[in-house]
Amino acid sequence: MKRHFSLKQNSDFQRLYRKGKYAATSTLVLYWRPNRLGYSRLGITASTKLGHAVVRNKIRRRIREIYRHHEAELREGIDLVVVARAQAPQVDYWKLDRDFQKLSKKLGIRTQPPKETVQ
Repeated sequence: MKRHFSLKQNSDFQRLYRKGKYAATSTLVLYWRPNRLGYSRLGITASTKLGHAVVRNKIRRRIREIYRHHEAELREGIDLVVVARAQAPQVDYWKLDRDFQKLSKKLGIRTQPPKETVQ
């Protein structure tokens, strides 16, 4: 099983917001930038505008799982920040998954076609 690395430092998030490339849908915003580390790191942002802690944690868990399923399809050695938007708590897991795939394809960080998912 592959180990997942997280972005933790505020400076890493700020660098991505300032200098990274991004794309957005109604539920998610994806920022990315190469990191020269040889492995990818994921950061997730869920504002208090989304709801209470239970709601925010549910969104974070969903985003982490979506990333885990598609990690092999993404470019290696990148920093990726996923920002959950206000619509994210109202949609189901599969809509978030489609939006993540759409954004990663739009940004050009996908190296392989998506795996078939069962709904």
